[in-house]
Amino acid sequence: MKRIIGLTGGIATGKTTVADYLGNAYNLPILDADIYAREAVAIDSPLLEQIVKHYGDKILLEDGSLNREKLAEIIFNQQQERLWVDNLIHPYVGDRLSLEIQQSSVQTLVAVVPLLFEASMTDLVTEIWVVTCSEKQQIERLMQRNQLNLEQAQARISSQMPLSEKKKRADIVLDNSSTVEKLLQQIDIAIFQK
Repeated sequence: MKRIIGLTGGIATGKTTVADYLGNAYNLPILDADIYAREAVAIDSPLLEQIVKHYGDKILLEDGSLNREKLAEIIFNQQQERLWVDNLIHPYVGDRLSLEIQQSSVQTLVAVVPLLFEASMTDLVTEIWVVTCSEKQQIERLMQRNQLNLEQAQARISSQMPLSEKKKRADIVLDNSSTVEKLLQQIDIAIFQK
């Protein structure tokens, strides 16, 4: 049976660091839900057409691609709109992940799915790893990484399931509130636990 590690956690907790390490140190294929989500709304895609129908042309950049910043502004301030967009994109992402998992001949895969619980995709994986850090660190990292103010960062964090809840549902919790070395040590232990 395939081992499918579902890697999740809050926004800006360090999922990319963990995924990069699993890919580089253990040569594991990394399936990234964010890539499929971007693919879902590519220029001329049916999903992008639905988004334009819903919000109008103002949601596009000059080249016809989705204005992510404008969409983020809408969905992180209006829960109804976020749910509408999520319900549009999540099924596409779930189908793509499922297909990649089925088609892979590798026994161990890593599916990086930030909204693994929120999008009800836990059935695609055989175990769940949650990356965590303190809320203060999460806010600081997110503000720095995405050039957001405090209010914007908090809106994005609160749009996700609380980390405390994700930790309860995890098979493995990786604490990324210390050094990168300490995080990598936890990964090395976790990879051999099953």
